Amino acid sequence: MLLFDMDGTLIDSNGVWKDVDREFLARRGLPYTHEYYEGVAHTILPLAAKFTKEYCRLSESCEDIIAEWMEMARDAYAHVTVKPGVRAYLKQCRAEGRRMAVVTSSVPEHCRTALTNLDLMKYFEGVTLAHDLGLEKKDPALWRAAAQRYNVAPEDCTVFDDSLSACRGARAAGMRTVGVYDGFFAQDEAAMRAFCDRYIRSFEELL
Repeated sequence: MLLFDMDGTLIDSNGVWKDVDREFLARRGLPYTHEYYEGVAHTILPLAAKFTKEYCRLSESCEDIIAEWMEMARDAYAHVTVKPGVRAYLKQCRAEGRRMAVVTSSVPEHCRTALTNLDLMKYFEGVTLAHDLGLEKKDPALWRAAAQRYNVAPEDCTVFDDSLSACRGARAAGMRTVGVYDGFFAQDEAAMRAFCDRYIRSFEELL
């Protein structure tokens, strides 16, 4: 079974959150640092909010931080685009009878908006939301839960993800991994090439 990340893998949306993070910090006179990026990237909102509150020493509650983020990103997911080659590859895999699903740490509301507006849901059996499970994608338990949901063995799954930590989590669960290039995480390309079973710059390479 093929398991696809959404942000930065299927859709070109990582810039949404980088813009949100920069604006959120700027409103408080704080700089956007690599350390902050590492603390909030590729994780679920409750954990990102907890990190932000502690790292920035904010008085706001985690709930208020999340609400502000959601308001700032509210319309962006209605306008994101599919990454090159994605639609053709999904169509090809469906024609071959391959089972496919999404595994994402994206906000459920944003996930539904993007996949519905881009007409991608028809390719997938379902969506596993890290947010609902309360697990990060670096945790092998998330990937085992996804495999169990679709009644497949982890070793029969191939994961497509732009995150090195997510690929490590999937590999630890016994899955094959395909690293997907995204410009926002270009600094991880060499490490992903070394770690993943395969690395692609674009889904067009798989057509």
